[in-house]
Amino acid sequence: MLEYDGDELVRDDVTAGQVRRDAELEDAVVVEFPLRGEWSVERTPARRIPSHGTDLLGQRFAYDLVRTDHRPGFHLHPAGTLRLLLIGGRTRDCYGWGQPVHAASDGVIVQAVDGVPERQWLHIVRESWWAVKNTVVFARRGLDAARLAGNHVIVETGGTYALYAHLAPGSVTVRKGQRVGVGEVIGRVGHAGNSTAPHLHFQLMDSADPLRARGIPCAFTLYLVQRDGQWQRVESGIPQRRERICSVT
Repeated sequence: MLEYDGDELVRDDVTAGQVRRDAELEDAVVVEFPLRGEWSVERTPARRIPSHGTDLLGQRFAYDLVRTDHRPGFHLHPAGTLRLLLIGGRTRDCYGWGQPVHAASDGVIVQAVDGVPERQWLHIVRESWWAVKNTVVFARRGLDAARLAGNHVIVETGGTYALYAHLAPGSVTVRKGQRVGVGEVIGRVGHAGNSTAPHLHFQLMDSADPLRARGIPCAFTLYLVQRDGQWQRVESGIPQRRERICSVT
């Protein structure tokens, strides 16, 4: 009679899942990290694919990047977790809000949307409710890329399209048809669209139309990752969830 360990089966399943993810990410397009300074990785294809739970809108390999402080846990606002749950705090006080977003590669702007308002007060419970409500609305009325992404920019580079979403209103510095160079500021981190907190949603896709696009795997040329209190250099890497990473430039 064969004997087996249930835990071993779970480990085997996890390993198989990682192998599948690695296979999909093997030929990732490598671009520059689009932010400066230290950031935390909230959603990443390194953890699961699709990274946001859906292939819709080209999100299969998308990242969510937020700025946090050095307190234990995951704090993106000076207020404590309890205060954010009960009272909330100003959106503009979030560490990441207003930080510049840089073009991850040379390219041409194919879409630049600005003027979408953002919620001025961050409240964790309300933001979660807002996200659920939007999901229901989109399911009933159909997907609306602009409403989901808020203020956003799409840059085309050799048939690959980079989407930078949830930018702060009034911060988009580029226009359709404009050429941009890698590192050029194209907007600032915000909380517009279907967002639960100020962050940058970044993804690569194969079409300028998110409603038709398929996601393209993406890695970052060079960054530092904090491990065991030390910064380690990573080249052509795909950061893990909740890793604290830092730009080199």
